[in-house]
Amino acid sequence: MAKKVKSRSAAQTAVKKRSGTKSAARSSARKAVKAKARATTAKSSTKKPARPKQRIAVSHHREEDFKTDGLRAYAKYRDLGIADATHGLAQAHVIRLQGPCDPAEVSKLHFHDVEFQMVYVLKGWVKTYMEGQGETLMKEGSAWTQPPKIKHMILDYSDDVELLEVILPAEFRTVELKA
Repeated sequence: MAKKVKSRSAAQTAVKKRSGTKSAARSSARKAVKAKARATTAKSSTKKPARPKQRIAVSHHREEDFKTDGLRAYAKYRDLGIADATHGLAQAHVIRLQGPCDPAEVSKLHFHDVEFQMVYVLKGWVKTYMEGQGETLMKEGSAWTQPPKIKHMILDYSDDVELLEVILPAEFRTVELKA
């Protein structure tokens, strides 16, 4: 049996050569864009100030570690040592809101000038208001993030509520707003 040999016309050969040239040009352009992106990334990453090396932070529960020297007078805070270990990159603490809830003291609309904020309910419940979300009841096991500068407030909470809060950076500004 004889094999059939396909032959290309001169026009087909010319088209094939042109598309191969275009493909090579596209490939070269892609390589140039990728190289530029790598150079830009390397350049921008070299501009970041070097942070001191983080260390391990270990915190064991001790009742005497709950202090009233935090942001709110109706809360006790237990610092978990994260701010010191990360040289101010982040902060983490356990918060006990002191009951019973007094809405006149607690329900103040405010925001925090932070990059990241996350809250996890360890025990009890807390009712919050967040701009764009409305009122939400958070129970034991609930977690939420609060985007930077989101207006929010606590509306009510159980007498036994405990929250874990993680914030970046450790030092930040809180702004109370007029109702």
